[in-house]
Amino acid sequence: MTQRREIKNKLQGETLVRRGLMHERSGVEQIRIAPELNVIKIGGHGTIDFGAEVLLPLLDEVGELSKSHQILIATGGGVRVRHIMDIGIDLGMPTGILAELSGTVSEQNAIMVSAIMAKYKAVHISNDDLLDIPMLLSMGQLPVMRGTPIFGLYEVPSAVGPIPQHRTDTGAFLAAEVLGAKRCILVKNVDGLYLENPAINPDAELIREIKAEELLEMHLEDLVLEEKVVECLCYSKNIHEVRIVNGHKRGNIKKALNDENCGTIIRK
Repeated sequence: MTQRREIKNKLQGETLVRRGLMHERSGVEQIRIAPELNVIKIGGHGTIDFGAEVLLPLLDEVGELSKSHQILIATGGGVRVRHIMDIGIDLGMPTGILAELSGTVSEQNAIMVSAIMAKYKAVHISNDDLLDIPMLLSMGQLPVMRGTPIFGLYEVPSAVGPIPQHRTDTGAFLAAEVLGAKRCILVKNVDGLYLENPAINPDAELIREIKAEELLEMHLEDLVLEEKVVECLCYSKNIHEVRIVNGHKRGNIKKALNDENCGTIIRK
């Protein structure tokens, strides 16, 4: 039998799927590329779609904070994503096509946000430019990118239905995780995570703090963030909590950056 041509290393001959191997290499500490970075995801549906009255004061708040904090802004898609997904689903588009289409919308929002924040030295970057962020921050610039991760056509099929599971909340979380960021803050139009949709039940209970595993076990009908973020948080290496704040209330971003709980904290 012809022998495999190996290169001597600690993984020599491994299939890379052996369970024991996973545990053996699980204790390796990963570097944190941008340990002081705060990833702030500004939602399309919850913030940008409200227009100038809501968005401009919020961007000014974040812009001023960027003078004393390292910040990466990730943008959501919003109502136009709902529209293109509705048409795509009706036409029978695969999940990967839907992911590709929705990514173009959050890209549009990233371009607009970076243009608005030009006075704060904002610069629009692509998902492929993540490793340029430390350099940009050292130059005093404020990077802005789309929240939609670059799975695109290779989006993992969802367990139920065709809607992509890796959307803009998840993209912001994954960017924070790979950069070893300090915080991941999701800016919404509600005060945090509720047991029920507060738009339907105004008396719904607000959850101030909860563990990711506990939240998944609750199987809530409606979440204010993508469930995939909560799943990823269970086995993340760098990000140990995700904060949800109301971007329609001035000062909440500053409070979150100061580790004040002004909304909901989901912990690993």
